[in-house]
Amino acid sequence: MSLSNQQVSAYPFLKALYRDAYYPDHVVDRGRDVLLRLCARIETDRPADLAALYALTHTATEEFNDLQTAFEEADSEIETVAREAIAEDFWFVARAYGFADVDHEELIATRDW
Repeated sequence: MSLSNQQVSAYPFLKALYRDAYYPDHVVDRGRDVLLRLCARIETDRPADLAALYALTHTATEEFNDLQTAFEEADSEIETVAREAIAEDFWFVARAYGFADVDHEELIATRDW
């Protein structure tokens, strides 16, 4: 997936999860892919305001909700460390695309983890 935002292209998504053996790489890869697809959607759809951005991030958050089962099947879970890493990466994405006034919690408001 080719992204035009060089800051995002070079960013090590979910780095903390990859460094911890508790989180299986094959599941973390799926989470990284969710974030990369979010970036691609932002570049394609070009959200005009925070409401439009939140619509995109909520869809991506729901994809993370769906990953909970994959984590559990791999004897892992989206717990405190993972929640923080995922939330930080959503915040990074919003800021990298120029949304400085983003509400950190609203980005992932649809989470159930």
